[in-house]
Amino acid sequence: MMVRFLRGGKWQIIGMFVLISSIALLLAAASWMAIIKEASRTEAVIVAAAVFLAVSAGAGYWAAQRIGRGIDTLHLALKQAANGNYEVRITDSANGSFMEVYREFNELAEQMEEKMTWLQQKGEEQVLLEAASNEAAVLEERKRLARDLHDTVSQQLFAIHMCASSLSKLQQVDRERAESVMEQLVQMSNLAQKQMRNFIAQLRPMELEGRTLDEALGKWFPDYCRQNNLQGELEWRLKERLSEAKEHQLFLIAQEALANIVKHAEAAGCILTLSENERQVMMILQDDGKGFKADAVKRGSYGLSTMQERALKLGGAAEIWSKPGSGTRVKVTIPKMVRGEHEA
Repeated sequence: MMVRFLRGGKWQIIGMFVLISSIALLLAAASWMAIIKEASRTEAVIVAAAVFLAVSAGAGYWAAQRIGRGIDTLHLALKQAANGNYEVRITDSANGSFMEVYREFNELAEQMEEKMTWLQQKGEEQVLLEAASNEAAVLEERKRLARDLHDTVSQQLFAIHMCASSLSKLQQVDRERAESVMEQLVQMSNLAQKQMRNFIAQLRPMELEGRTLDEALGKWFPDYCRQNNLQGELEWRLKERLSEAKEHQLFLIAQEALANIVKHAEAAGCILTLSENERQVMMILQDDGKGFKADAVKRGSYGLSTMQERALKLGGAAEIWSKPGSGTRVKVTIPKMVRGEHEA
């Protein structure tokens, strides 16, 4: 692109330089002729040189401004494309030196937009296809959970019931033994509670079935925070509903990110924000936990690799920032490439 600019624009720059130099010389000569009869030769030379330099400097400044505006226009368009705005086009036709560069940029942006749209559509189709193919696995997983519930929590509850039933009589016969049974009851109830939480966490992906992302998060997020002693705040700033694939991936990413807070952050609270602009959907989860040093965490830790994979399927990205003592921030961005999500 720049090679073509240099090839196509160099003759215009050379011509502009020659024209400016010629005009400056003519004006300098005219000044010389105008004052040579009334002033000394030295004064005439000084005036002519000053006119030449002033005209050259002014014309050079104008030419530099013109080229600078062309480069600034291209730079701004490149920054917008780098930030996911593949619909950007350069319509400036006043700068002929850059016309070839602008045309090639517009062609490149159009190709990138078409490819990204196609990739996101295929990604959404793949997400939905995977979800459909997993139905049988989900049914099998439910059966496994039912067996595990029967073998663990159900038996724990039965043991608690038996101990509680005999506790009143045992207190009358052997108070020390009764206190020991009471401690066992507390331990068994805590164990049963932890096991139940684990099973509930495994069932969480079902929260999205039959609901929009707003409805699912509105139900699941506060419940999950309350069960894990977190002060959770949900900020919903999306105006329109997203595609099914985007909602599915964002919900799973939110689950993964919040699970990481519970496991690692030792946080008291967190804020989950979903927002959008004309070009992309953003989800940010910020906690007030202990944070960590980025170089002290193994690659793929904190579920970042899983979140990145889910975002990449839709042409997006997942990033994580953290500092010791300053909490952790997870940001997920997904571009709006599929038509209808950002058009009225």
